[in-house]
Amino acid sequence: MASFVQLVVSGLATGAIYALIAVGFTLLWQTSQTINFAQGEFVMLPAFFILASMNLGAPFWLAALIGIALSILVLGLLFKLVIVDPMLKHGVLPLVISTIALSLFLKESAKDFYSSQAQPFPALVPSTDVHVFGAVVSTQSLAVLAVAIATVVALHLLLNKTRLGRCMQATAQNPTLARILGIPVRRMVLYTFLINGALVAIASILISPIYLAKFTNGETLGMAAFLAAIIGGFNQVRGAILGGVILGVLDNLSAAYISSQYRGAFPLLILIAVILLRPQGLLGRIEERTV
Repeated sequence: MASFVQLVVSGLATGAIYALIAVGFTLLWQTSQTINFAQGEFVMLPAFFILASMNLGAPFWLAALIGIALSILVLGLLFKLVIVDPMLKHGVLPLVISTIALSLFLKESAKDFYSSQAQPFPALVPSTDVHVFGAVVSTQSLAVLAVAIATVVALHLLLNKTRLGRCMQATAQNPTLARILGIPVRRMVLYTFLINGALVAIASILISPIYLAKFTNGETLGMAAFLAAIIGGFNQVRGAILGGVILGVLDNLSAAYISSQYRGAFPLLILIAVILLRPQGLLGRIEERTV
């Protein structure tokens, strides 16, 4: 029982990080029909922003703020203006190809300009253990879980309890009607990209002490978050959160109780089952489009 609790807690921590990245996938799709296949590299890059700032003498807390700010600017604003806006008018496929090319560019740039070796990254809290129901749980996992939950709650309050959030939701649901009602649609879409920049930076701060800061992190994280978004429902934020948590917990349990050699196959099996039984995702809604 103790080992089960330990696996669940660490799985929840990993799943919470997947959920943050998957929420970014979902927000971009809802507001601008953008599928960002560079999302994994977006999570990889802020860690190097932070390490570079620390190398220049900034303390970790200041470097983290600088990393988040740079992520919002580069991975939010510049990504929209330089990549999405010019390519989206040509259709979804050219945009998808552009984001794939961007992922390769960011990965190789991090390797060439910083390091090809995995770099240690500061943890949010000292690495100690606490006892929960007889299980030994890392304080790092608890801290990751707490920060991820706080981020999700803050995002929920923004989207559902503020005028800005309601305008963003209206833009996502029907941009034409939102424009008629006087909502600045282009600005709302831009805010979504900025929020995604902040989410990937927070995810990077949470995952890098565990995975280390290395240029290959985006491959694993991007795929896991993409699968989580599909499993939970690509058009629902809460679905992305559920998908991330399910993926993180089941990945840990399957590796421990079934086989660690095939742990990469279990998310794909879950994905296939969801697509066959509920194509719109566990919490997703069916979208009707006129052809």
